[in-house]
Amino acid sequence: MRVAIGGSSGLLGTALSRRLVAGGHEVVRLVRGDVTGSGQRRWDPDAGRIDGPGLDDVDAVVNLSGAPIAGARWTKDRKVEIRRSRITSTLTIVTSLAPGGRCQRLLNASAIGYYGNTGTEIVDESMPVGRGFLAEVVADWEAAAAHSPVPTAVLRTGHVLAREGGYLALQWPIFALGLGGRVGNGRQFLSWISLADHVRAMEFLLASDLTGPVNLVGPNPVSNAEFTRAFGRHLHRPTPMPLPLTAVGAIFGREFVTDALLASQRIRPARLLDAGFEFEHPRVTKALAALG
Repeated sequence: MRVAIGGSSGLLGTALSRRLVAGGHEVVRLVRGDVTGSGQRRWDPDAGRIDGPGLDDVDAVVNLSGAPIAGARWTKDRKVEIRRSRITSTLTIVTSLAPGGRCQRLLNASAIGYYGNTGTEIVDESMPVGRGFLAEVVADWEAAAAHSPVPTAVLRTGHVLAREGGYLALQWPIFALGLGGRVGNGRQFLSWISLADHVRAMEFLLASDLTGPVNLVGPNPVSNAEFTRAFGRHLHRPTPMPLPLTAVGAIFGREFVTDALLASQRIRPARLLDAGFEFEHPRVTKALAALG
């Protein structure tokens, strides 16, 4: 299989590229800068352009592009960039595909932010869109993917656990110093997935006929307090210090704290489980242990 990947230099794109190549597949990395290798192809999502031959010579596309949610303070301009980066990259992909062309599979990134704050309720893909900035962004993101002329699955991703990025990137050094702690009262649910399982799920979906939303989260979400204790035990460090939300709000904005840190999301990967996918790391302690 020949697979084009947008966002190939990010955490997920790098890991997926590595796994596909190891499995004997060919990867075409869509890059925004200069092309430096035969496996790369330049694209400009802002201009809606992919250099020739576009996507005419691939069997599938995985689009993982989007500005980081926690990359900077949520100013008005930053929020526009978070939304724009997702919509433009998705529309560039879908408008480059043809119904009768070689490519007949698209996996497009999405997020569990779609559901908003769902409290303690167990939520699957049948849940309607929630409220808040992130829910609005994800709904628009998925609406852009709905223009795809080929079978498409949208990847509603939870917090990805990895040493080199994702949910733990900023937290690891803080917890390693024994300064980590819960967020708020810690009762909000955290829906997580190991990097290995996320990549395995994407590979699984490339070979599947599932379309529409698919929750890419582990089967056993935990409260933030439970996760904090598990992470502290993994690093053999105490976790006495609750995250100073006032300081975080001053850096990233109050809306970031409400939408991204305090929202409770107890998400079930119903469609993955029903399709027969088996998690390598079904519990958070096992996922953390695999990180070394």
